[in-house]
Amino acid sequence: MDLRLRDTGIRQAAFNTASQLASARGGTLEAGDLRGGFDFDGNRIPLINPQRGIFKPRQMSWLLSIRTVFPRRGARVWYDDQREAHRQIYAGDEVIEYAFMGADPAAADNRWLREAMEDQIPVIYFLGASPGRYQPIIPTFVVGWEPSRLRIQLAFGALVGASAAAIPPAAPERRYALREVKQRLHQASFRDAVLQAYDGRCAISRLPERTLLDAAHIVMDANEQLGQPIISNGLLLSKIHHAAFDAHLIGVDPDYQIHLSEKLLELHDGPFLELGLKNIGGQRIALPRRTADYPDRDRLAHRFEQFQRVR
Repeated sequence: MDLRLRDTGIRQAAFNTASQLASARGGTLEAGDLRGGFDFDGNRIPLINPQRGIFKPRQMSWLLSIRTVFPRRGARVWYDDQREAHRQIYAGDEVIEYAFMGADPAAADNRWLREAMEDQIPVIYFLGASPGRYQPIIPTFVVGWEPSRLRIQLAFGALVGASAAAIPPAAPERRYALREVKQRLHQASFRDAVLQAYDGRCAISRLPERTLLDAAHIVMDANEQLGQPIISNGLLLSKIHHAAFDAHLIGVDPDYQIHLSEKLLELHDGPFLELGLKNIGGQRIALPRRTADYPDRDRLAHRFEQFQRVR
């Protein structure tokens, strides 16, 4: 079989597997999902090399995937490209940068990057969204090569129905795809980071069931100054408490004390209302383990002013 044709077949199988897994997992994949790989012609082919960020399976002629990592707490700090990838995505850049493996542009891993650019090969970018979780961006293209800076440039293509025969997108498509990536990354990284900060328990009820928990923004993301998707702008709340918080039925002041609206206090209908909502007034929310992850007092004050106006 022609090498290019075989490579395209394997690549499409990889694209399909990563896309289907992400859809089933709510948009992000765990490390175990990536190591599991996919079947092609009776062979099991991994999606990544667990030890390296740049990966070309032995069955393929060109690069298949690249990966950046959101390290677990206590692990080594991010590489520059790992920190910068999130910053550039949120800033709305048309392309983002990715670091070479090591300092030798001629090393095998880096040659694969250059060949992917020269041959216009679409790859999977497994972007670290939160500790142990990855957002697959398919297709991604290497569109710039800067050996003097030990960097390449990446551009994202259309994120729906990715084809292994896709070509690098023009500027308008890049900007559109980047907006989609930004939205997905915001949702995935913010929720997972807040979940971890609060040890997977609602800050009000201490409910530990993750499927029933939301990462609530203290200041909505429409506010460009205070609405960033960072842990200190988040509260981990059960879905009912999240809805009540967004409706200003519940407020949290800058000293972390819970307040109830007059509208909520005037309701009398059933044990859940009495026990699950009305009895929390005057209590303090449970705080994250790390003080660096505590809800930001200025953001709480901003939100509490809104609560007081409508209570």
